[in-house]
Amino acid sequence: MVKQPLTVPVAANVCWSLAFISDVLTDGRRFRTLNVLDEYNRQLLGVEIDFFLPAARVVHVLTRLVECHGSPTQLRTDNGPEFISTRLSDWCEAQGIVLHWIQPGKPTQNAYIERFNGSFRRELLDAHLFRSLAHVRQLVEEWMLQDDNTQRPHQALNFMTPLEFKYAA
Repeated sequence: MVKQPLTVPVAANVCWSLAFISDVLTDGRRFRTLNVLDEYNRQLLGVEIDFFLPAARVVHVLTRLVECHGSPTQLRTDNGPEFISTRLSDWCEAQGIVLHWIQPGKPTQNAYIERFNGSFRRELLDAHLFRSLAHVRQLVEEWMLQDDNTQRPHQALNFMTPLEFKYAA
């Protein structure tokens, strides 16, 4: 795999970044979130939360997001088993979406989602104790809708929120 510079998308739906984060409920059970971000305007398109998120679930989430937001030209992911699966590769091929895997051990090649995940971890996951998946989903939904996409300006977006930037372009 040849190292390629991280490109700056020129429009929405050019490239979506995907990544998983894991955390733990107060009873000790681990859960995961699948975060999907449009690299152009840093809009958080979706967060899927569950104990297990196999490739079939990733495809289901992406199908739902494509119905809502249109189809991206490319998906950027790491090399996790859900992302290198035949199921996701076949779905991307059928949709005409390029599936781009970053080099193993090079998270900076997926910098947009890594930057988001840092904020997500600090401001939401590390700030709360979660009793259940329903509790996680409730707080993520509130944070996602009320804070990240509509309230928080990004320096990289000329101090506009993701949705302001999307519609100003």
